Amino acid sequence: MDIASGPRRHSFTGPLLIEVLQAAEPLFDPAERKDRLRCLIAVPGRDGHRTVLSWGELDPEFGNTPALPAVSMDCRPLDDDGPHLVMPGDRCGARHISQVTDLRVCADDRLWG
Repeated sequence: MDIASGPRRHSFTGPLLIEVLQAAEPLFDPAERKDRLRCLIAVPGRDGHRTVLSWGELDPEFGNTPALPAVSMDCRPLDDDGPHLVMPGDRCGARHISQVTDLRVCADDRLWG
């Protein structure tokens, strides 16, 4: 039996991911809705696990998902581990990324080239 599977309950704290991304001043006009909807966010973890999010699912004018790069879990700082990507509302933990190494924002131009 794999004890790592099944539902878990934790308490996380950290800033909203959309606020972190906005503070980084991405290279597009944030007032342009269509520009925002063209952006993808890659989130890799130190262990090789990664996921891709869309700006639209995080943006308050669209999906408004309160994703966060958690800096503490269950009142324990994650300073030594690095932040964890937490996706509230997901029914499984596949998009929970431990030890996030960086965030990469890119436009979808390469997809439609």
